[in-house]
Amino acid sequence: MTKILLCEDDAHIRKLIVTYLSSQGFNVLESDNGMSAWSIFQNEKIDVVITDLMMPKMDGFSLTQKIRSSQKDVPILILSALESMEDKEKGFISGTDDYMVKPIDLKELLMRLKALIRRYKIIMEDKITLKNLLLDQANNLCMVSGISVELTKKEHQLLFKLLSYPNIIFTREQLMNDIWGYDSQSYDRTVDTHIKRLRDLVNCDDFEIITVRGLGYKAVLK
Repeated sequence: MTKILLCEDDAHIRKLIVTYLSSQGFNVLESDNGMSAWSIFQNEKIDVVITDLMMPKMDGFSLTQKIRSSQKDVPILILSALESMEDKEKGFISGTDDYMVKPIDLKELLMRLKALIRRYKIIMEDKITLKNLLLDQANNLCMVSGISVELTKKEHQLLFKLLSYPNIIFTREQLMNDIWGYDSQSYDRTVDTHIKRLRDLVNCDDFEIITVRGLGYKAVLK
């Protein structure tokens, strides 16, 4: 069971989040200040941290920095009434992975949590596992329904990139820079060619690569 550390000094908000996430199958440990949250984090195996910013004893910025300096592979989500760009920037600089402005929608919180957990799992395992697809980055392995599909290294990297961030639109320029590098002599058409080959080669019902007209591409899970 995924263990979440929730640090929130507002008792009403904390109770709402704990009750909702517990009903969704999470084990939630709670704290009302940054200092006690840090103590819990040091003594428990925490999978995800959710923290407010304005708290007694230790604020959320400091808590995030301490957690990130001690353990880099834990997803952190900030919940805060502070909504200025400066506050958000400070939050991301301190090490958070996501930032939600209060009042929050619990269903959106759940979706963001699941996305964070999935992304970190991909990073740690260096592989993507869907119902019919196995994409192993380290071994350049692609299997659909147990059958190996031969992909070039660039095709594999491109598919891994898209599936690591489902529903996120990547421009051709972004994909060129990430996969081929800033100094590459390749052209935008290279991305289109590789996308076409992936659609032809990887016949899998788990996802679809969508062309977003005028922008680029995204992978949509089914």
